[in-house]
Amino acid sequence: MHVLIVTDQHPESLGGVQVAIRLQRRYLERLGHRVTIAAPALHRPGYAPTEEDREAYIDLPSWPITRDREYGITWPGARADRALAAALAALPPVDLVHVQGDFWGAMIGLRAARGLGAARGLGRAIPTVITMHNHVDEGTRAVTPLAPLAFQGLRAWRGLALGPCRGAVARRARGAWRYLAELAAEATAVTAPSQHFADELERHGVADEVLVTRGGVDDEAIAQVRALPRSPRSRPRLVWLGRMSHEKRVLEFIDAVAESRIDADVVLHGAGLLLTRVRERIVRYGLEDRVTVAGPVPYRDALAAMRDADALVQTSMGFETQGLTPFEAAALGTPTVFCDHEIADDVAASVEWRVADGSVGELARTLREAVEQLAAAARGADGGSADPESLRVPEEEGRRFLQSAQTAGMVEIYERALLG
Repeated sequence: MHVLIVTDQHPESLGGVQVAIRLQRRYLERLGHRVTIAAPALHRPGYAPTEEDREAYIDLPSWPITRDREYGITWPGARADRALAAALAALPPVDLVHVQGDFWGAMIGLRAARGLGAARGLGRAIPTVITMHNHVDEGTRAVTPLAPLAFQGLRAWRGLALGPCRGAVARRARGAWRYLAELAAEATAVTAPSQHFADELERHGVADEVLVTRGGVDDEAIAQVRALPRSPRSRPRLVWLGRMSHEKRVLEFIDAVAESRIDADVVLHGAGLLLTRVRERIVRYGLEDRVTVAGPVPYRDALAAMRDADALVQTSMGFETQGLTPFEAAALGTPTVFCDHEIADDVAASVEWRVADGSVGELARTLREAVEQLAAAARGADGGSADPESLRVPEEEGRRFLQSAQTAGMVEIYERALLG
């Protein structure tokens, strides 16, 4: 089959959703399917697609929306429709549209599904799967006190781009949930990347049934990185990866490291609006001997950092719809310190630490507990009684997070959608 994926951001930009989309494409192609990805053109300086990517990507007219030009926006309207239709005209017919965006990507994808159906004289859109990646309610409330107005704006924007809602919407869907429900009303199938977010979407009336399609981790990359030797160390090593923004609670993490007084090396990978404040806070607390900011790194380097670490620290709460890094860490054998219990339940690893609540004090206490146990395990490696492998996630357990397993489930959903 030929699957058209439409998303909010270019697949080569930074982000967990983009990683998941790139992997999905690769593993679908290995099964003999064709995948085309339409997204805003990437404005990052120096970016040049490979020949293989050039054939798979449709770059829509866009404008950069961040200072580093990493992210862009495409206005859902006639200009984007024409650009997408012209690119698709040179390709085999699209069998199914998979919307993997919650904002302009969703609107562009739904318009595309309608247009493809109209061009074939179907009188309806072609089969459409929507994956809800973004916790729009929680994420918006985390960054602005004007969230209710923002939700009204999103609904108005959707109305301008798509017209009256073409389906029933549950009465209990309110605010951001109603916006998502109006998008979902046009879908043949609705999915979410975790069970806890699927449950929340159903509870808030976004759709009667939300299937779970987790983002997987690259089988080959995991195998290659697992084969790397872990570096020697004199004390436990913790790693944090993500976008440095308020909802990720990176500043609270620095506060907790300072309060905990742990004897550990802590490395932060990523960048974002709070990067300068993170560096300032590290200096203010005098943590330069323990905390290092590695900045953004290529995906394989991020995996290698997780493999080399004794534990990953996951700090966001109630925001992530999957939280891919703990899954990647588990596949690499690395346990996680979880602040979000719902993500911990989805990962369900045999080795983990859970922070009791959202306070800095509890995070500090859990960090002390984890570091003490990891240090004891390391002493066991030097001839003590502790078993260092007892605090690693077993390899057989990590196999369930691989992309090959997740792609098989996605194909089943596609086939179900095509059957109507």
